Amino acid sequence: MILNQYLKELKKIELLTREEEANLWQEYKEKENLECRSKIIENYQPLVFKVASSWRLDETRMMDIIQEGTVGLIEAVEKYDHKRGVAFSLYATQRIRGRMLNYMEREGKIGIVCIDSPLSSEQDITLGDILVDTKAGVSSQAEHNYLVAQVKNAMSRLPSNEHAVLSGVFLEDCEPKQLAESLDMSISHIYRLQKQGIKRIRGMLSRFMQNW
Repeated sequence: MILNQYLKELKKIELLTREEEANLWQEYKEKENLECRSKIIENYQPLVFKVASSWRLDETRMMDIIQEGTVGLIEAVEKYDHKRGVAFSLYATQRIRGRMLNYMEREGKIGIVCIDSPLSSEQDITLGDILVDTKAGVSSQAEHNYLVAQVKNAMSRLPSNEHAVLSGVFLEDCEPKQLAESLDMSISHIYRLQKQGIKRIRGMLSRFMQNW
């Protein structure tokens, strides 16, 4: 019931034009107009739901991570530098997802990352959409899909920073520089987290690969 009400409110949100959003950022960041801050947060609330819908959760858990994601959105709005040229949707997505992952890790609710998850905040295409190779046989497709599911499962168990970096690099096709800016990290730290994450995944999948 609460989720339905939330979705109804989302449908009422009218998306901003680029010019309108640019004006809001300028008013908020340069003149500390809190009304503009509120409008930005409201306008990007659908992004919180889009990230949350990457997981298949019951209504209570969904509302819990939406609440956490909203906190991540607010943090992103407060820390975002509108003059750096980085898309806010990319910057915010990483922080929203990181906040949700931290919550699920604390609560012991983290599970397999849904194969229907959008590949990025800018695309509706999912991992499942690109897995099916029409040129491959059914058995080959099933084998490939199973392997990808195992990798996705391993990624879901990574620390939130490593998960955010690997998702950005391999699923959202972000350049390391762009990712470093969106996560407020140095490029060297991005590479370090990427290396650590890959090493962890290899460790988690080592026994599985030996028996494959």
